[in-house]
Amino acid sequence: MAEQSNSQKEPSRVLALPLLTQALTQPPLLQTASKTVSNAIGLVPPSFGPALQPSVHGETGPSPSIQNIVCTVDTSCKLDLKTITFRTRNSEYNPSRFCGVTMRLREPRATALVFSSGRIVVTGTKHESSALLATRKFVRIIQKLDFPVRFKNFRIHNMVSTCDLRFPIKLEVLHHIHGQFSSYEPELFPALIYRMVLPRLVLLIFVNGKVVITGAKSREETQEALTNIYPILRSFKKQ
Repeated sequence: MAEQSNSQKEPSRVLALPLLTQALTQPPLLQTASKTVSNAIGLVPPSFGPALQPSVHGETGPSPSIQNIVCTVDTSCKLDLKTITFRTRNSEYNPSRFCGVTMRLREPRATALVFSSGRIVVTGTKHESSALLATRKFVRIIQKLDFPVRFKNFRIHNMVSTCDLRFPIKLEVLHHIHGQFSSYEPELFPALIYRMVLPRLVLLIFVNGKVVITGAKSREETQEALTNIYPILRSFKKQ
């Protein structure tokens, strides 16, 4: 009964944290900023659009590098988590701490969270093809345990990317002018949190010019976000 009640909480809680720890090289930053980031997602005022035109020199900034992809698949069957844990390698299950089984794959390197409902969340890959391959491998491992699994509704929910603009940014001034759609509390978290609607993403902008882009569902969305924000950040470059 405890396992069943816990499993009802699974996908929303897991997908709410897109494992930014894979993108930020210092995971403790996420613990401090998680509440701030969750509060940062919102609407951008109409003035956002005109401000996001490419610069007169056509500068679009560096290309972002994908650090983590979060995807899901539905196996369309109930899963016995204890059986999966006992009969597979590199699996962990502690229902008192988390309602799913954690499975790890070496090639491609990925982590799966498997729930009794049949839902699987896969994280840790850095390319769309690797995400699909890893997900198929996890499903195949479970299928070999005689569960009547299927491969349905595979979706990428979040791409976390990073880039280095290679110039420092005046975050205080940026927040002062763009305060309607940005959050900056350096005593809690060192990055300015910048919100977008088109595409609907959240950017973490650090004073040294490093940027984390989270919330994208495609590589094109990530590039579009960086192309949009680059001319703005150039205008707040520290001299």
